[in-house]
Amino acid sequence: MSRYSGRVEPGGAPDVRELAHLIITKASVGPADNNVYVLRCRRTGEELVVDAAAEPERILALCGEGPLVRVVTSHRHRDHWQALAEVVERTGAATVAHPDDAPAIDVATTEPVTGGDRVVVGSVELEVIHLVGHTPGGIALLYDDPTGSPHLWTGDSLFPGGPGRTTNAEEFTALMGDLEEKVFARLPDETWVYPGHGADTTLGTERPRLSEYRDRGW
Repeated sequence: MSRYSGRVEPGGAPDVRELAHLIITKASVGPADNNVYVLRCRRTGEELVVDAAAEPERILALCGEGPLVRVVTSHRHRDHWQALAEVVERTGAATVAHPDDAPAIDVATTEPVTGGDRVVVGSVELEVIHLVGHTPGGIALLYDDPTGSPHLWTGDSLFPGGPGRTTNAEEFTALMGDLEEKVFARLPDETWVYPGHGADTTLGTERPRLSEYRDRGW
């Protein structure tokens, strides 16, 4: 298997990363080049989707034999959940989102989560990190791999090159504060970041530019 790069294109082949306990499949779906991630527990075969953004048939094909047990929506923006209804209808998967964003998602949230909660897929646990700013209820998922570096799914809160879009100074200050306190101050440079759009990055790549991001503002 080729080395994982995290670079995918709309309609193109997925990229697959195999960890000791978790298999990560990344693909780009829909006109907004949204990333969808399928996380599969190696021990049980259970799967979890991060952001059923578009193209439900393709997402279901990426899931393979499953079972798909949960779909996590990183935040309320429509481009991150347009395939959610069909994926859930066909699989019976539970839906996961933060209560502050859940009312804006057309599919009911069956498992609301807040910061510090755990989301389980098979024998693997993911920690919820609440990041306010891009939306009130944005969440990141942290997998602290016991055999290697941490892995962090950030939705639209952190990308290569800086934080996600905010619409005013207050939102920007909130997002930067949460990123600095809950992510950069806590996690090591080798933490791999899987964003909601585009290529992956690491915290070590982004850390030297934090002051630049603050100066740039929203």
